[in-house]
Amino acid sequence: MITRIVKMTFRAEYLTEFIEIFNESATLIASFEGCCSVRLMQDANNENVYFTLSNWQSEDQLNAYRSSLLFKTTWGKIKPMFSDKAQAWSLVEPSAE
Repeated sequence: MITRIVKMTFRAEYLTEFIEIFNESATLIASFEGCCSVRLMQDANNENVYFTLSNWQSEDQLNAYRSSLLFKTTWGKIKPMFSDKAQAWSLVEPSAE
């Protein structure tokens, strides 16, 4: 299982539009093969900072999504709204040894 966290900082004038795009896309992302869940969180101290948290069955499935038309179209809409470069992390649970 892969957890993908993406931090995005938006210009204030785009917050409403971003939320609309996310709400339109979330169901499509969640139904992408290998996606177990996707959710949006807002920074508790900065209303312009949002995080997406998604869980994927495998890194290959995450990468397939990242190469998909759905990702490219959605990212193409929101990237111009950023006030800072997005950051992303892929996390796995440590294996017990």
